[in-house]
Amino acid sequence: MSSNDAWLALYTTLKLAGLTTVILLLLGTPLAWYMSKLNSRYKVILEAIVALPLVLPPTVLGFYLLILFSPTNGPGAWWKSITGQSLAFSFTGILIGSVIYSLPFVVQPLQKAFEQLGDSLLEAGAMLCANSIDRFFTIVLPMTKASFITAASLGFAHTVGEFGVVLMIGGNIPGETRVLSIALFDQVEALNYATAHWLAALLLIGSMVLLALIYLLNFNHERNVKDRVAP
Repeated sequence: MSSNDAWLALYTTLKLAGLTTVILLLLGTPLAWYMSKLNSRYKVILEAIVALPLVLPPTVLGFYLLILFSPTNGPGAWWKSITGQSLAFSFTGILIGSVIYSLPFVVQPLQKAFEQLGDSLLEAGAMLCANSIDRFFTIVLPMTKASFITAASLGFAHTVGEFGVVLMIGGNIPGETRVLSIALFDQVEALNYATAHWLAALLLIGSMVLLALIYLLNFNHERNVKDRVAP
């Protein structure tokens, strides 16, 4: 494996993780807000659906998504009629799969933060004639900033480490669907352990740095909160 191939796999990985995180924050925030305010027995069903990727084998999810993305089936046929390209074995396909597979890692932290926030501050904002958008950006977002950082970081890190879903949906196309985890698998299969060690170390160090940043940010946030409430 050449250095250019390795850097191309790294670029594809970071591009996939970055876009997945942005999409999950845009879609997951209103979903988490709705789930935090839902007071119905159907909330359990919705929470189970969102959390399903946590326990579902990635190959199972990848298999069914591959069937849906096929040009002969509904979503895949619709996509091909619009773009002229197949949704399976494409970057768009693995992006959709990554969004679904990493959904609980973004939604669950945000839902817990919204539930802990309560309604008193929002009701006070409403009494001051602040609309829902103003209340979100002036009350909810500052109060749950640490949870947003955690959710974004977890979604990004989980996408970087994906293997089964990406392999099932996207295969192993250089510059299109080959990410670092798949490149690592290729090198192990080829018994090229020197390159495999390099790729594995890159994933390991990157994951450790990201997790350390998450814990550091949470620690600083908790300390700032304690300082504000201290007499």
